[in-house]
Amino acid sequence: MSVQRPVVLAHIRSIRRRRPHDSPAQLIKALENRYLAAVTAGGAGVGAAAAIPAVGTATSLALSGAETVGFLEASALYAQSVTEIHGIAVDDPERARTLVMALMLGTTGQDLIRQFAGQASGGKGRSAYWGEFVTKNLPGPTFGLVADRIRSAFLRRFAVTQGTSVVGRLIPFGIGAVIGGAGNHLMGRKIVNSSREAFGPPPAVFPSTLDAVPRLPRAPRAARQLRLPRFPRTSQPPPPKQIERLPD
Repeated sequence: MSVQRPVVLAHIRSIRRRRPHDSPAQLIKALENRYLAAVTAGGAGVGAAAAIPAVGTATSLALSGAETVGFLEASALYAQSVTEIHGIAVDDPERARTLVMALMLGTTGQDLIRQFAGQASGGKGRSAYWGEFVTKNLPGPTFGLVADRIRSAFLRRFAVTQGTSVVGRLIPFGIGAVIGGAGNHLMGRKIVNSSREAFGPPPAVFPSTLDAVPRLPRAPRAARQLRLPRFPRTSQPPPPKQIERLPD
């Protein structure tokens, strides 16, 4: 549930190259749309596969498990991308995973983080945006307690929601496609709303870490020498033999 930071930076820079005039708010909106479209299509695709007669229950379960992994990866990429746009660098995989789990928990994750953040900062952290606390400001011992509490709550919540979603995707006749797509969309929408509450309004400008990396021009290739075509050698007849003349 954590993505390496170079991958996240490359992802944002690639979108900025295609949308060079977008502001941070517009880019975050584009990330939200891409994320919701991806997870919705993934859930609907697995549900549609259950309607194919040749696909059995075991195969459908395997596809659903793979789609769940894809959902978590897409959620991690989206969450860390929004974090970077807000100027918060996430180098610690454990903090990245905790952020994604807290976003998926919604209000429960927010309350846990704000509670511990308020205790760590003497009660001043309750009114601040909690995304920066969990990714940057919480000290190590306090963060360990937060991570354990969020992980336990997340496993219980995710087991129930995903279990229900897996069963719904197995329903044939196209019903599973609707349930899978709608379920993923609702969960993705919850993560999007949680990220807005976690980080607040988008910044006015992009951080310098998201600037496009200039590509150095390639060195010109050396000019190729023109090679003349080789013709096969023709066999020449041997020179005529000289006849020795006898003396008179």
